[in-house]
Order: sequence, then structure tokens, then C-alpha cells
Amino acid sequence: MKKPLILFLVCIFIATMLGCAGWSRTQKGAAIGAGAGGVVGGVIGHAAGSTVAGVLIGAAVGGGAGALIGNYMDKQAAEIERDIAGARVERIGEGIKITFSSGIMFDVDKAQVKDQYKGELSELARILNKYPDTNILLEGHTDSTGPEDYNLELSKDRAHSVALYLTTQQVDPARFSTTGYGESQPVASNETPQGRAQNRRVEVAIWANEKLKKAAREKTI
Repeated sequence: MKKPLILFLVCIFIATMLGCAGWSRTQKGAAIGAGAGGVVGGVIGHAAGSTVAGVLIGAAVGGGAGALIGNYMDKQAAEIERDIAGARVERIGEGIKITFSSGIMFDVDKAQVKDQYKGELSELARILNKYPDTNILLEGHTDSTGPEDYNLELSKDRAHSVALYLTTQQVDPARFSTTGYGESQPVASNETPQGRAQNRRVEVAIWANEKLKKAAREKTI
């Protein structure tokens, strides 16, 4: 019972920070990081498993360094949002979450990226190469149609397929990690076509690597 209570309190804390009127996204990221980068971030990361939100909050460093990282991420997120029509972009803590619809990127029951979508992934690769000091996690998700074990493997294959294409666009493969959750992490009801469409997705987490964190810390000393 302790974990749900702690997570509930953490969520209230973050919601309060996000609701502070007049704060920029960089300032909000710094405030969340300062409070959550250690204890709170660790709780969220542990409670949420390897989900994008947990990874991003858990990776926050906070304070002045977090503000500098937040500014770096603000610029990158703005370019992604401006140049990639099929991407839903969110700033979480000191990182970036991107959600792509699997229904747009892949044919039904397939893991190969559609040719017509490769242009948008090429744009993403261009931006990732412009901001090289980040780690990148790719997560695949499916709806509940079909066998659970099959969906799990399909979600992993789709995440890997996106990573593989990005590496063909000169994104350093050492920056990537990929995983799949199949149907286990729905964001909407699987009882409706609209809900299933939302659940078929690829999520991307982008956060500061150790080089960027070190540089940000040194600038605040």
C-alpha cells in the first residue's frame, strides 16, 4: 500500500509544479528536477517501471544544471514539434517524450516502417544529430487484438525497426535502447476502435547523456 500512496503524493507535487503560473517550461523542468531528481524521481522511475515518463523523471538532475538541460531540450522539442507533423511532443522533467501512431508508421501486422513515413523519421534523425548529447529510448506498444505473446514480439520489432532506420540516417546506434510492452500499457480503452488506435503507438524518450549532464553541472559551479 505504501507505493501507491507515495506515487500519489509525488504526482500531486509534480502537478503543483507544472501549474505554477508564469513559469517557463525550462523553469518548471528545473523545479521538478530539484525536488524530484533524487528521491522523487527515483520513486517515479521505480513505480512506473521502464515507461517513458518514469525514465525521464528518474533521469533528472535538477537545480541550475537541470535548467540548462531544460533549455537544451526546449529548443530540440520545438524543432521536432514544428518539423514533424506526425509526432506528438511533450516535455517531461528535463526530457522529451514523442508519441507516433503505429497505425501511421506500419501496415497492420507488420514491423517495417512504411516508405511514406520515412521522410518524417529522416527529419527526426536530422534533429537528433543536431542535438547529439542525448540518450534515446524507443518503446513499442500494441492494442489487445491478437495473442498477448505475439503482440509483445510485434511491439519489440516495431521499436527496433524505427531505431534501425534512424541509424541509417547517421544517428549513433550507441544512443539507442529499444523495448516493447505489447498490450500491457494501454493509454485508452481497447473496447473501441478509437481506443485501440491510440494504444498502437511508438513512444520515444530523449534525455541528457552523461556528457551533457557533466557540462551543465560545470557551468553552474
